[in-house]
Amino acid sequence: MLVELKNIQKSFGANHVLKDVSLTIKEGEICALLGENGAGKSTLMNILGGVHQPDRGGIFLDGEEVDFHDPAQPINRGISFIHQELNLINDLPIYENIFLERYYKSSFRKVPHQQMIQETQKIFERMQVNLNPRTLVKHLDSSYKQIIEICRAVVMDASVIIMDEPTASLTDTEIERVFAMMKRLKEQKVGIIFISHKLQEVMEICDQYSVLRDGEVVSQGQVADVTTKDLARFMVGHEVRTDKLVRDRERGEEVLRAVELTSEEHFSDISFSLHQGEIVGFTGLLGDGRSELFQAIFGAYPLSSGQLYLYGKSVKIRSTMAAIEQGIAYLPRNRKENAIIKDMNILENAAIASWKKYAKWGIIQQAVHKANLAELQQQLNIRMEDYANNITNLSGGNQQKVVLAKWLATGPKVLILDNPTQGVDVGAKEDIYDIILHLADEGIAIVILSSEANEILRLCNRTYVMYHGNLQGELHGKEMKEQSIMELATGGETTVSISQ
Repeated sequence: MLVELKNIQKSFGANHVLKDVSLTIKEGEICALLGENGAGKSTLMNILGGVHQPDRGGIFLDGEEVDFHDPAQPINRGISFIHQELNLINDLPIYENIFLERYYKSSFRKVPHQQMIQETQKIFERMQVNLNPRTLVKHLDSSYKQIIEICRAVVMDASVIIMDEPTASLTDTEIERVFAMMKRLKEQKVGIIFISHKLQEVMEICDQYSVLRDGEVVSQGQVADVTTKDLARFMVGHEVRTDKLVRDRERGEEVLRAVELTSEEHFSDISFSLHQGEIVGFTGLLGDGRSELFQAIFGAYPLSSGQLYLYGKSVKIRSTMAAIEQGIAYLPRNRKENAIIKDMNILENAAIASWKKYAKWGIIQQAVHKANLAELQQQLNIRMEDYANNITNLSGGNQQKVVLAKWLATGPKVLILDNPTQGVDVGAKEDIYDIILHLADEGIAIVILSSEANEILRLCNRTYVMYHGNLQGELHGKEMKEQSIMELATGGETTVSISQ
């Protein structure tokens, strides 16, 4: 099916969100839709998905103009929208999730479970998915949840699938699994709109690209004809830095030392140190245990054995509140699930970790929190209209900055950042990098947990590489190369010297 959006215009009040935007999606083609947060991508896709209607312009399917006034209409015409926040029910099995919107009804008004299981298995065979249809969704990793959403679209006979940030929270191994599924859809003549901030992935999986900036199409063409630097420049309107940002600085005093930390299910015998003003990376592959390690240090998981020292003094941290009181802050990897509270406003989200610190006789001092947030807003360049607005009104990058402000309000000595630029656009990513460097200059000891080798190489003074819950090695300075990181992350030994 050929899908064309022609000369689409859309305004919300005085805000002109889309200005004469045209986009074509051909069958069997993967088209990247790129742009910074606020560029108009979501509005354009919501128009195609029947959520909004254009003020001007039209949608054409195989040359026929159509009007979509509700989300059911595009689904019935073969257009499926897989949102970043997956629409699955964890406590139901896979087959029930796949047929959730179209349960089969027998003459006795019973749901024919066996028939749904059999048809789910047929879909899995067609798409080369090795899963048991009876498995509960809660037992699947993030990539398989994405694949279940894709299978739901296949059940609905989708000819075009819109995928909004499908790899934002996935590891490299999980991304490969989803990409394999997308390639099979392409072979079956399904068109895919791929929305992503990860430009290297665009180069790997996409055929065409369209870039929106301030509601206008600024560039379109073949992915083979551009580089990631070109795409980044189209998105932000200027050249984007790709150089190393790490600065040579003298290490301050030792802030944190871990000695033989073990959590039987996740990691064992981990020892490392962290100094004032230092940016230290922890990286590896799926199942390396780095997130669990630092969640344990933050008091979210119990340690089986080992010892922590803060400024040379032995400490026992048995809760997250104890970690905060000791000056440790942890920004988790999945912002939408673990970092923001969607029903709270910006001020409440920014203040929640420091309520106890600034409370007076058990009463929250809102004036104090507003003054602190005003200072942090300026320091972090958070773009927002009113503290009372819901945090979900902000772009992904600004939400991430509010989460960072929340932890900076606690006055941390150690700041742990787990995938700090996950799900933010290229411009916001550079802003966050500048903030991290500035915080290190102020003497905060910073840990960055990231699966992106380039992020580690650009920011960190040194890095530890983990493999299956073990510390495989430590790299410094010129030793820090993507090849060396990958060799350690896969359980091998590098050809460079490694200080243990």
